[in-house]
Amino acid sequence: MALPIIYGTGLSPPSRAVYLTVKAMGIDVKYEEVDLLNDAHLKEDFVKMNPQHTIPILDDNGFILSDSHAIITYLVDKYGKDDDPLYPKDLQKRALINKYLHFENGCLFSHMKAICVPIYWEGVTELCEKRLKPLKNCVGFLEKFLGDRDWLVGDSYTLADISVVTAICGFPVFFSLDEFPKVKAWLKRCETHLPGYATVNTPGNDIFMDSIRTRLHN
Repeated sequence: MALPIIYGTGLSPPSRAVYLTVKAMGIDVKYEEVDLLNDAHLKEDFVKMNPQHTIPILDDNGFILSDSHAIITYLVDKYGKDDDPLYPKDLQKRALINKYLHFENGCLFSHMKAICVPIYWEGVTELCEKRLKPLKNCVGFLEKFLGDRDWLVGDSYTLADISVVTAICGFPVFFSLDEFPKVKAWLKRCETHLPGYATVNTPGNDIFMDSIRTRLHN
């Protein structure tokens, strides 16, 4: 069988969540870079794969799947170890991980996207405090979720941490995280312990933050 193909880009936090999951699992895949800022995701062949024209996309020998959360859970279920700690079979742990995947998608990334889309595609050059406030509120929720725990679910990192960190790590381009010390400490743990963080997540996040800075007035 051919290697699974992942279509994405380091600029994209959801793509990086898939990349980090692959690194944590130690599986082989083929990467296809999608030039998001030059509208490669709007080309006919890409839209045929995914009418929503979003990234990332997984092509697992003809099985096409979009949405990073669906992709990472699928990868662990198909290619992971028995009862893989990234996404354990214990129903309560899995439910908690799913909760944070939905939190990342519906709260963190949703409000982040509301800020980024006008900057990238509508020529907006200043941050909008009205849009920043709900994003800060989301980080406040995460601060409370973490409490005194090292990781979001259980005693080791899971898909919850992988998904959430790819969004959170880019927030300092919008506002300081100093008022969220538990989030900052958790972010440092992710940087230290997640396989591939330095080689996969950091370079892509740097590109993301630099691209935002260049589009904003100093």
